[in-house]
Amino acid sequence: MLMAIIKPSGGGGTVATLLSALLAVAGVLAWTAPIAGAGAPLRARAARSVSTADTAHLRYNENRSSGSWLYEEGSALGTFPGAMRANCNITATLTANFTIYVHGGSINGHARAAVHGSGLYQSFGGWLVATGGTGRYAHAHGRGGFYGILNRNTYDMTVQTTGTLLY
Repeated sequence: MLMAIIKPSGGGGTVATLLSALLAVAGVLAWTAPIAGAGAPLRARAARSVSTADTAHLRYNENRSSGSWLYEEGSALGTFPGAMRANCNITATLTANFTIYVHGGSINGHARAAVHGSGLYQSFGGWLVATGGTGRYAHAHGRGGFYGILNRNTYDMTVQTTGTLLY
């Protein structure tokens, strides 16, 4: 905080000058102090922005799948290495809700991609959105590309993602 003492040119200070200086300091303090009853003071939080590139190898979990929704789990490598789980619905499009468990928390989101091909291996490509998480990633958000290959026999898939994550 910057404070200045104002002294009149005649030598000693007057009561009016001292009162003016005190009021100026009180005004600065009132401006920067939290409002009583408003809860905790606001804290600035710097968002970190990271360009990401990750690859996940996911295996179909028959015991946790239901109807057209396929439950996939496996490991991810790249910018955010960790364990990944995804719940996917595969028709002409692939829609998925995902969570990746990384050091310091988890990141949640959803994705949508067009499915191409009709053989044993089908490719897909689209977008993903990070919508939150836990721990240090509680406020995570971002967008990116979502690409991969699906084995129609085993329902295993390899997923590649690129994008920007802010947290």
